[in-house]
Amino acid sequence: MRWIHRDSVIACDHDGRVENQPSQRWVTITAVPVLVDDDPQGRKIVACPNYGPTIKPCGKTMTVHVGYSDWLRVDGHRVVLSHLKGFTDGTPPNAVHHTVRDPRQRFLEADR
Repeated sequence: MRWIHRDSVIACDHDGRVENQPSQRWVTITAVPVLVDDDPQGRKIVACPNYGPTIKPCGKTMTVHVGYSDWLRVDGHRVVLSHLKGFTDGTPPNAVHHTVRDPRQRFLEADR
């Protein structure tokens, strides 16, 4: 699993893109801040194509179920890894996920 940073591609199941916002700036990969726990939660999702009269497109990320390192921490916060998976607020409720599509870095890996 790779470390995830601000420029990593995280998307909903419909390919809407999550706008990453790192909460820390002092640990970086090639000058790009690493994401830590709770960074992937509550983030805006743009361009989700899942819409219609009774369908709500994914607009933001919800709770993360997996994807935080068990061992690696930055200032007490767990590092986000490429096996990240959580729900979005899109329809149907509690069925649409957000996941990492491309970590955009090949330098740092972790077993968990």
